[in-house]
Amino acid sequence: MKLDVINLDGSTAGNIELDAALFGLEARADILHRVVRWQRNNAQAGTHKVKTRSEVNYSTKKIYRQKGTGGARHGARSAPIFRGGGVYKGPVVRSHGHELTKKFRKLGLRHALSAKMAAGELVVIDNADTDGKTAALAKQVANLGWKRALVIDGATANEGFLKAAKNIEGLDILPSMGANVYDILKRDTLVITKAGIEALEARLK
Repeated sequence: MKLDVINLDGSTAGNIELDAALFGLEARADILHRVVRWQRNNAQAGTHKVKTRSEVNYSTKKIYRQKGTGGARHGARSAPIFRGGGVYKGPVVRSHGHELTKKFRKLGLRHALSAKMAAGELVVIDNADTDGKTAALAKQVANLGWKRALVIDGATANEGFLKAAKNIEGLDILPSMGANVYDILKRDTLVITKAGIEALEARLK
């Protein structure tokens, strides 16, 4: 499958042959959902914590005698039944992450690339070379009509582009190893350099 290649100034730069195993699959929502869920769960901090009855700052003195009051039997005021007492079975610090095989993660990335290709939201550029000036890059991006775009470069992200894009809202650049399903799907446009295409094909073989 072929796709036209453009330069950042909008001029044509020939075309490129794309691997159908990466860009020609019929995207499955269930696969994409599982990979995105794995990513977001791993990113969750899990620092939620409440104090149990052994951790609240209360005296452990028995609040009143065992018998003869007509009321229920109670020990310390730190019991969960009392206001200000410990919390029973509340959240604790833990990891929300779960395992997902490398094979499945690669499959998810292939389906994400294919989904962008099928939706007509994939753009291939010759390279991401810029002079590092934000104003010039912002003008080029506006002319190309990119609102929320992710640029995937080769093994390393272009330093000039990275510097220029820092202050442009909705524009991000990642090296090929940083390409992931969540970032690809949440952008309106996926832009990949020719070096990025080669690196992704080598990574996802």
